[in-house]
Amino acid sequence: NNNVENPSCAGIEGVLESYLQSLRTVQLYGPTNFAPVINQVAGIAAQVTDGSQYHVLLIITDGVISDMLQTKEAIV
Repeated sequence: NNNVENPSCAGIEGVLESYLQSLRTVQLYGPTNFAPVINQVAGIAAQVTDGSQYHVLLIITDGVISDMLQTKEAIV
């Protein structure tokens, strides 16, 4: 949602709103490194230990991933 202090979206509506906002403001170019994003989101999700929340990371890509090995390691 482009908010560093509170990077969460509320429901699918929030995800769609964030996606549409990103389309207007983000310029896509390489390299495409997913591992740092995955690790950051995993760290945020790990802070919730009581099961009261769940986290979904949606990655939309053109298919080119520059850090494939690190991305696989981050997912695992």
